[in-house]
Amino acid sequence: MLSSFSASSVHGRGAVTVRLAAVALVTGLVAVSAVTGAGAAVADELPQSQGGATATIGGLKTAGTAVIHENGEDRQLSAGLFEMSVDNGGTLQTYCVDIHSPTQKDAKYQETSWSGTSLHGNPDAGRIRWILQNSYPQVNDLAALAAKAGASGLTEQDAAVGTQVAIWRYSDGADVDAVDPQAEKLADYLQRSARDLDEPKASLSLDPPAVSGRPGELLGPVTVRTNANGVTVTPPADITSGVKIVDRAGEEITSAADGGELFFDVPEDAPAGSAALTVQASTTVPVGRAFASETRSQTQILAGSSESTVSAAATANWAETGAIPALSAEKNCADGGVDISAVNEGDEAFTFELMGTEHTIAAGASQTVTVPLQEDRAYDFTVKGPAGYEKRFQGVLDCRTQSSAGGETTQTLSEPSPATAGGTSVTTADLAETGSSGATPLIAGVAIGLVVIGGAALVLVRRKNTVTRD
Repeated sequence: MLSSFSASSVHGRGAVTVRLAAVALVTGLVAVSAVTGAGAAVADELPQSQGGATATIGGLKTAGTAVIHENGEDRQLSAGLFEMSVDNGGTLQTYCVDIHSPTQKDAKYQETSWSGTSLHGNPDAGRIRWILQNSYPQVNDLAALAAKAGASGLTEQDAAVGTQVAIWRYSDGADVDAVDPQAEKLADYLQRSARDLDEPKASLSLDPPAVSGRPGELLGPVTVRTNANGVTVTPPADITSGVKIVDRAGEEITSAADGGELFFDVPEDAPAGSAALTVQASTTVPVGRAFASETRSQTQILAGSSESTVSAAATANWAETGAIPALSAEKNCADGGVDISAVNEGDEAFTFELMGTEHTIAAGASQTVTVPLQEDRAYDFTVKGPAGYEKRFQGVLDCRTQSSAGGETTQTLSEPSPATAGGTSVTTADLAETGSSGATPLIAGVAIGLVVIGGAALVLVRRKNTVTRD
């Protein structure tokens, strides 16, 4: 247990792949780096997330047994607290919020907003956050927690099971009980006492994640949003490009804080090109943040965080004349798709075709278009634009629980032998992960194999030939 847990670019000619530079972690601070490139198009390889912690799930570390009552049957499944290892340092504890989906061991997860998960539109999502803040492991005084719940005593296992059961009742609307009587008393208390709380803010993000403009200008601002104490800025990795990260006054950034503004200072004689920066910080991730996987492993919600590494990315594109697009994407579960946001800081309009419909963005204007996608299907599409601009978007749309999708029964393993709870025969899922099954590898393979192109590549088509510099 964790005792420390507590309450691409606009390109010219040639071929250059834009890649993120390595960023060294500065404890308690944020590190920033950038790379630049010009040449024939290749798709940006920047992360598609909105920033925060990236982690790999291990398994259930503190768990017991619950029973779900469904379709006239009672089924046992493991319930409790997961542990995740954060990339570049740190550990997270989470509960799951999709009882019917499998958890794939070693799946990669990314911190995300509720709007990009099955919590979107759930009127009880705020109650789940209350449960997390008022139960184990945020509350580690188990005697006091047991007294509130009217239980005769609680072990860590009881507390984890009871908390997970209460969460499932709100995340999935599931008819589920803890097998242990004391854990069940805790689940009932938490469900009865829960109150609505606001969604927590991201541990780290950059707003906006993409900017554009002309060389000789300060491109931005890109605002740092973080709960870390402070930030440290490192110079661009490619010092020969002349691109610097500066403040609004044009002074090169060496330190900043939450709310600090970053600008790309592009030399006036720079050819059409791009720069990418990443930021990292060491901080605790706010309780209640959602974590989603791109391999259809069940969505998690944060119950506790050690000091952990978090990161975010932003891009800048520039050209002397013509349309100068800046593109970013975010999952939109309310509309069942991915929002592609396009900003045109150029002096000419440009048009892109999306699902057979043309969209024109005037010079100096912006527009957001939603790409409709199928639930539980991988998507992979590339947006192309002037001067060989390309940006690739990949992921999996996972916006609904299996129960809300009208789908499957709880997936279980066949061993150990069926047990009995309350005199009713149940099938036992003796797993390291809640909702997991022997079908997990097949599910993962299908999710990766089913690639949605969105009808076709999203192609940004210039109405006029690209104007190049003399």
